[in-house]
Amino acid sequence: MGGGEVGDRQARRKRRCATVGYWRHRRVDEEGTPVRPAIIWCDSRAVDVGEQAFEALGQKRCLDTLLNSPANFTASKLAWVKQNEPEVFARVNKLMLPGDYFAFRLTGRIATTTSGLSEGMLWDFSTGRVATFLLEHYGIPSEALPEIVPTFGEQGRLHDAAARELGLHPGTPVTYRAGDQPNNALSLNVLEPGEIAATAGTSGVVYGVSDVVRADPRSRVNSFAHVNHDEESTRLGILLCINGAGSSNRWARDALGVSYDEMNERAEQVPVGAEGLVALPFGNGAERMLGNRDLGASIDSLNFNTHDGAHLARAFQEGVAFSFRYGMDVLGELGMRPSIIRAGGANMFLSPLFRDALTGATGVSLELYRTDGAEGAARGAAIGAGAYASLAEAFESLEREATFEPAPERRSAYEDAYSRWLAALQKRID
Repeated sequence: MGGGEVGDRQARRKRRCATVGYWRHRRVDEEGTPVRPAIIWCDSRAVDVGEQAFEALGQKRCLDTLLNSPANFTASKLAWVKQNEPEVFARVNKLMLPGDYFAFRLTGRIATTTSGLSEGMLWDFSTGRVATFLLEHYGIPSEALPEIVPTFGEQGRLHDAAARELGLHPGTPVTYRAGDQPNNALSLNVLEPGEIAATAGTSGVVYGVSDVVRADPRSRVNSFAHVNHDEESTRLGILLCINGAGSSNRWARDALGVSYDEMNERAEQVPVGAEGLVALPFGNGAERMLGNRDLGASIDSLNFNTHDGAHLARAFQEGVAFSFRYGMDVLGELGMRPSIIRAGGANMFLSPLFRDALTGATGVSLELYRTDGAEGAARGAAIGAGAYASLAEAFESLEREATFEPAPERRSAYEDAYSRWLAALQKRID
């Protein structure tokens, strides 16, 4: 190996970019290295950047084109890096989402999707093109965006090094990519208008599908291109996120020093409404549905003579369920009134108390399916590879585990408890 080749490789490595961009190495067996540690999605540092852009560009323009405020999304986080770490931004070559980077590591090809760009506030729905006006406002060169490939279909092929590491054949096609919530919705066969998917992991998410290009004038929900959105068929994912869902439930478990099963059993002995104890689970960053406020978590109406750890556990699980109710009421204002929520049988949905509180508070049936994001991604890849004749065929084997209906005898109690929770939330907002 000549010294010139070594020097060239070292020079290339000095130009490496990631998190907000990666250097595309010419040699596919060399790794792209991040220019800085990743900024996690719920980190709120870019809220002010996005709000300033929302005002400067015009709220109506942003809502008509992006369907959202720039807020705390990828474009605004990148702008934050540009403003606060200019030496880092100067090394950015390409902007990639995590899935884009994984595909790059597998294939050596830097690409993204319309759905992915829309999640970062980088897609203009009025033109069906990249949102160049936002890039120009932030001073981000459009060349930083990768080429666009379809969500389903060949997006590159495994190069030799990736194939060896994974134990797969070189040249195996990569045929699908999507963000976590669009992919979760796909795994639950939530693809058509009016259908709703939910998750309750670290955060809680209600994700509905709409065929109407419409924004929330108060920017409480996020609207993205769903995995099956295209020019001929509008399919938008309307996403409402509750940052402090499973994270608040985990906090309660850790505070009690017990297992989830023991905590749930104890909490189930407490009546609906936790005998007046109210928990607001918003302790994991700014909440979009609350106007990007970072309220923090709080406990209201604690009575030392009445309440114990079991009440605390119930109050937090109900607090998450009531947050879902609050969010679904927002979706109702936008014309989405689901009769069924679909979810995988995991995380907080494993708790009978949470399932009862969610159905009781919302009045909506809950269907749990034997699937997860990994299975959804596998189905997506098979669809992209042409293994199924249609999306409907891909989900013929999807297995429903159980259906839970709202208990009529507890609806009134849940309504009363939700009213107290809503009053406590309003006090915090005011």
